[in-house]
This record gives sequence, structure tokens and C-alpha cells, in this order.
Amino acid sequence: MKHLQNLSLFACLFLIALIPLSAKAFPPPSPAGGNYLVLDGVDDSAVLDFKTFGVLLPKGTDEFTVEAWVYLTTPPDENVYAMILSQQVGMRLANDDEGWREIKKRIKWQKGDLFLIIQGHITAGGKPAGTPFHPVALSPNQWHHIAYQAKGRETITILNDLAHILPQGTTLAHDLSHFQYPKDFTLGGFGEKIKIREDYFWGSFAGCIDEVRISTVARYDVDRNGFTPRRRFTDDAKTIALWHFDEPSGTRQFSDASGNAHHLVGKNGAKTGNTLAVEPHGKLTTTWAQLKQ
Repeated sequence: MKHLQNLSLFACLFLIALIPLSAKAFPPPSPAGGNYLVLDGVDDSAVLDFKTFGVLLPKGTDEFTVEAWVYLTTPPDENVYAMILSQQVGMRLANDDEGWREIKKRIKWQKGDLFLIIQGHITAGGKPAGTPFHPVALSPNQWHHIAYQAKGRETITILNDLAHILPQGTTLAHDLSHFQYPKDFTLGGFGEKIKIREDYFWGSFAGCIDEVRISTVARYDVDRNGFTPRRRFTDDAKTIALWHFDEPSGTRQFSDASGNAHHLVGKNGAKTGNTLAVEPHGKLTTTWAQLKQ
């Protein structure tokens, strides 16, 4: 009996010690609910093999939306771009350094924020190129809805209810032969650092990703207030791929809910997880999101 009392006391002390840490150490529930993809920022990634699936968006695509919910836990080094998503559209985060001084003056930035950069891969004058981009300040340890969409003469970078409009259209390239890094569709990076130029690298994203959807329609009316999605994404005839990451915690294969069989594979330990939970009857349960080192 005394042994059981000691165990109960230990469990209570553990929970008391855990409470002040939980807000910083453990992500809150995803806005979409359920599980999410957990990435360690070292070499984890979720991959759709290019040799099998090719590019997701077909040749000539000039109306589209690429979107996800993201939660950054650990910023990358100053010389590393943390890759959130890569293929025909690239989403990445840059840390603060002296090179961003002038940009910080022109955007809503505060100490500790990172810079979200989203570009589409296009062909300009017969040569591969990236679209112009507008860096956006993104705070760590918060869930953010990020999206990149194009229709007609507008290409828009979206962060929550903030939209930056580029007054030009975007037709995505389907030929990725010029890529100096993997052509696969990836979430979280490429499984290794890849040198861009002297002392700068493509690197991995540390945190959580949820509700990734690729569509052949511009989904958001940014002229109205409060366009951030408030619920789990749904699929329709314009959905090319949709990953909810609601498989049981620890799963390493992630089903495409669009019905197009674009099933992702977790590499190097990328798995589903969720927020620390205290279940009824006082049973403490932790998942991969909390235990992964």
C-alpha cells in the first residue's frame, strides 16, 4: 500500500512539474483536431516519390492552392533555410540575421520571429525560375495556416488572415530537371542538409505539420475578413492531394484523403503524434510528439 501511495505521490509531482512546461514544450491541439505529422528538424521528412508519382499539379496549371497548418518548435540556424514543403511550390523558413535588416522594417516583425518565404517554380524566357516572393513574419510555438494560391493576374501568399498579393499570374513548371535537390514532393526537408551556396543550406523543419492540401482552384477570398479555415479540410473535385495525418500515433505512412492515392511515406522517424493528454481516471498518456528526442 505504501508503495502505491509513493507512486501516486510521484505521479502528482510529475504532473505539477509538467504543467508550467507544457505550454512551451508541447504544441497545443491542431486547429483541425486529431493527430499531426511530427518532425525532429534533423533528418525527418514525409515523401512522395518522384519516380512513381511525378509532379502533383499538371502541366499548364495556373490556378491552384497549396496550403498547410504548421507549428515551428525550433528555429533553424541562421545559415539554414528550414524546408516546410517542396516541389512545384517551395515553402521555407529563414532565421533572423543581419541580411534581413531592411526587410524587417517593411513587415510586421518582432524579435524571435522567422521569415516565411513561399515561391512557385516557373519557366521564364525558356529558363527555370522562381516567382518573386514577399517574406512574412512567422512566430514560433504557434499554429499558423499558410497558403500559396494563384488565379488570373494574382498570386497570393497567405499567413492566417494576412494576404500579400503579387499582381501577376503564375503558371507552375512541370519540368524539374534543373533541381539541385530531390524532385520528390516532401514535407519537412530532404533528410539531409544540402548546400545552396557558400555556407548556406537547405535544411529540415522542426515542429508539426497538419492538414496539407493541394488543389487546382484558388480557395480563399482574401477580400473578406476572417478567411482562415476553422475546421478540418475537405476534399472535392478540385483536390489533388489531402493529408489529414490522423492515423494512430506512431504511424509512418500517411493516407491521401483525396482518393488519388498520393500516400506519403515517413522517412528517418517522421511519424504521427498529438498533444500530451490526461485521460479520464487520471491516466497520463504521452505520444511521439512529446517523447521524440
